[in-house]
Amino acid sequence: MANTTNFSVRMDSDIKKQCETLYGELGMNLTTAINVFLRQSLRVGGFPFEVKLDKPNKETLAAMLEAERIAHDPDVKRYSDVEDALRELKK
Repeated sequence: MANTTNFSVRMDSDIKKQCETLYGELGMNLTTAINVFLRQSLRVGGFPFEVKLDKPNKETLAAMLEAERIAHDPDVKRYSDVEDALRELKK
């Protein structure tokens, strides 16, 4: 028998129940499913699926573009440090 160890994970109880049902329909329990995930991670050298951030929404994208424009605009006032900027805000 392989050398085994216990592994404790905290998760949302609804997610756990849904996964137990899903993996039960696939003929395995949650422990086996987690072992499949971990073995596949080792096989591929990372997550066995793509992990990425969602694309920014319109508001965030607009703010990013504005920040880029400001950063390259020579007419925008610059501050040498935070204290200098705060003094300007208090005026």
